[in-house]
Amino acid sequence: MKLLHLYHDIMNLYGEYANISAMERILKKSGIECQTDKLSIGDNAELSEYDFIYIGSGTERNQKTVLEDFHKYTVTLKSYIDSGKVILMTGNSFEMLGSRITDASGAEFEGIGIADFSVKEQNKKRNTSDAIFKADFSDKELVGFINKCSEIFGIDTPLFDVLMGLGNKVDDDKEGIRINNLFGTHLTGPILIKNPYFLEYIANLVAGKKKEISTKHLGFEKTGYEVTLNALRRRAGAVPAQSIRN
Repeated sequence: MKLLHLYHDIMNLYGEYANISAMERILKKSGIECQTDKLSIGDNAELSEYDFIYIGSGTERNQKTVLEDFHKYTVTLKSYIDSGKVILMTGNSFEMLGSRITDASGAEFEGIGIADFSVKEQNKKRNTSDAIFKADFSDKELVGFINKCSEIFGIDTPLFDVLMGLGNKVDDDKEGIRINNLFGTHLTGPILIKNPYFLEYIANLVAGKKKEISTKHLGFEKTGYEVTLNALRRRAGAVPAQSIRN
């Protein structure tokens, strides 16, 4: 199987490269051979060749630099998504999928238009929060951390329900985006390290019918997940009620 870590050298905050490492590890431990290509600005990836694509989070400045290059993939990315192949975009990388991004100075940047949402960045203000999210495809909650300076308006197909933490915009109980098997979220951790059951779900989508992927190889990760989830649940009891959604 072929994996692509796109913009690996510029969209690389929060140790998010570990998401691609986690995918490699679970596939190989399940007996699936895979290789990872690392491509960036100026390269021309043939997206259809890949079984899994990952793009991580970057600074606001780096995001705009990448966005200029990312436009060249608009048509092939849409075909990739329509085919049902798997993409994970974390942090502000998935914001590039929308119609436009307005920065703190009011300057507008055209998104690639895969979805009809807009992003507005705040002036010198970052919103941070620990998070517990719920997904309709899993009976396991997800945990992690949010660090962003943007609000997102108009997402029709959110990825997660917010139980604790920040949604796409102020007072929003939905977070991220899902289009077919494209998953976009601000949840960091890295998300596939912190959430082994989500990793299992994503890996099974990547593997398809080739082999069933199991978390039996992820003992330490599952223990870490339980520790984090229990700690956040305890902390949730100490924050204002409106921050916790049941």
